[in-house]
Amino acid sequence: MNPAKRHEIFSRLRAANPHPTTELEYSTPFELLVAVVLSAQSTDKGVNLATRRLFPKAHTPEAIYALGEAGLADAIKTIGLYKSKARHVIATCRMLIDLHDSEVPADRAALEALPGVGRKTANVILNTAFGQPTMAVDTHIFRVSNRIGLAPGKTVLEVEKKLLKTIPVEFRIDAHHWLILLGRYICQARKPKCGECLIADLCEYKEKSV
Repeated sequence: MNPAKRHEIFSRLRAANPHPTTELEYSTPFELLVAVVLSAQSTDKGVNLATRRLFPKAHTPEAIYALGEAGLADAIKTIGLYKSKARHVIATCRMLIDLHDSEVPADRAALEALPGVGRKTANVILNTAFGQPTMAVDTHIFRVSNRIGLAPGKTVLEVEKKLLKTIPVEFRIDAHHWLILLGRYICQARKPKCGECLIADLCEYKEKSV
């Protein structure tokens, strides 16, 4: 895929959605961190239902830590893997309190040192909470990048590096959100909705149905 086509793809995505953001509901970097940790192998909708119950009761590291593992697990039991996620979040709260004055660090190494926080989660926090031009490659972005020829790669890290190298600078802050939404609602895994896609004529997917 050539640079002109990439630029046009993101120009159209920006025109259709000038200010994209995550579908996870949050009001602070800490709430976003908790929500992203809870979202592993869960839908944003399911996480939002859980955090709507949790955050009015506890939305700081101290308050959530005070719930304890059992208390937090009970509050988020509607989502998958809730026991292990509760364990990770409680341990993360302890580290934030002890090491970071209860603030979420805007640093990749510090974020990835937190329990339950891997490279993808760190990228989401750095991008969404702190406005850094990172690329959190989830299943949607990995699929879209390979399918449409935007940044083909065999691993998540390979796709991430290609996207950061080839996406024009002016689009990098928001590209993560545009590609997730494209993959979630249009370029779906089983049957992409090519007829509804605003970049269908630019896509290099050989089996597209338009």
